[in-house]
Amino acid sequence: MIASFMITFREGLEAFLIVGIILAYLTQTRRAEMKHYVYSGTGLAIIASIITAIAFNMLSIQFEGANEEIFEGFVMLFAAVILTSMIIWMARESKNVSSMIEQKIDGKKAYGLFGLAFLSVYREGIETVLFMKAAAMNTDNLSVLYGGGAGILIAVVISYLVFKYSSHTDIHKFFKITGIFLILFAAGLTAHGVHELQEGGVIPIIVEHVWDINHIFNEKGVAGSVMKSLFGYNGNPSLLEVISYAGYYVIAGTALKFTGRRTTAIASPV
Repeated sequence: MIASFMITFREGLEAFLIVGIILAYLTQTRRAEMKHYVYSGTGLAIIASIITAIAFNMLSIQFEGANEEIFEGFVMLFAAVILTSMIIWMARESKNVSSMIEQKIDGKKAYGLFGLAFLSVYREGIETVLFMKAAAMNTDNLSVLYGGGAGILIAVVISYLVFKYSSHTDIHKFFKITGIFLILFAAGLTAHGVHELQEGGVIPIIVEHVWDINHIFNEKGVAGSVMKSLFGYNGNPSLLEVISYAGYYVIAGTALKFTGRRTTAIASPV
């Protein structure tokens, strides 16, 4: 539930802030009459996201049975890659999102604004569908639904407060804090994706259990199940699971460190 909450909160916050920036800029530039194109694009993007979720769920049903582990493994790994790239992009651009969107708006006509709103929101919608499906593979669907709904509601409230009290809000900190949690979630997705592909026979099992601490902290217990759904906890991981989990942090940490240096260099040119 917590994982799905953080996913929809983060994705919803991005989508609502982008739409809010577009609407605010149209007001500032005295083009308020074009706002309905933004509303239309946003509404269509939400409908398209729901249709995508239904289609993706129907596709997953086709893989139930012998190929279920393979499908789940690839979905988890793909979700981890997309999630990480999103975190890295936001770490680099979160301070400049407003100016970037305003540059895109300038010179656009009515249908250009419609397309900008649609693509911005639909991109977040597709990511949400993918991440929520990956999260649902580690927990029950009802918890994912409740967590996801709560995340969207909180995102709406936070977005409203950001625009109402924008001079006192550092949105960059929001994305930094949620980014840390999502990095942990993505690391768990990576390890669990490798586990599923091993179960499906795609990846060989070199060492089946590096350790087994389920008698101390059982992954099927209450606390263990929470840790499994949030961070991909496994009480008896294989060698490749351990390597993929640790390797993810090395790769993601290096990418974020490089991004931070690049951002600092651009912000403070010599």
